[in-house]
Amino acid sequence: MTRRNVLWIVALLPLLVFLAACGGDTSSSDGGDQNGAGETAQVSLGDPAAGETKYNEVCIACHGAAGAGIENLGKPFTTSEFIRDNNDDALLAFVKTGRPIGDPANTTGVDMPPKGGNPALTDDQILDIIAYIRTLQE
Repeated sequence: MTRRNVLWIVALLPLLVFLAACGGDTSSSDGGDQNGAGETAQVSLGDPAAGETKYNEVCIACHGAAGAGIENLGKPFTTSEFIRDNNDDALLAFVKTGRPIGDPANTTGVDMPPKGGNPALTDDQILDIIAYIRTLQE
């Protein structure tokens, strides 16, 4: 494997992890959720402008431009109930943990590593990304 291929894999891995993690449904059977979110739009804790920049560095490889998703790689954010139904704290915890292939809620068959594969991401940067992703919801 060439150095260039390794660099591409390293660059795409965080996005794959993030996308895989966003494919699940954490809502309860009554249509609500168990993570402190309601049925109303979420008010985000982060800065969407800073989040867009970081999204384009970390998440775009799997979730696509403007969160449109990439088939068999990362779920779209534009129509994600997972994003809509969870508050920022729940999403922050999710991104920090990731979602492995073996997780029953993983519907992509692709690992989402913790912090999208970028261990240097701070909580504030993740909250910025979450704020940006919320702006993509249709």
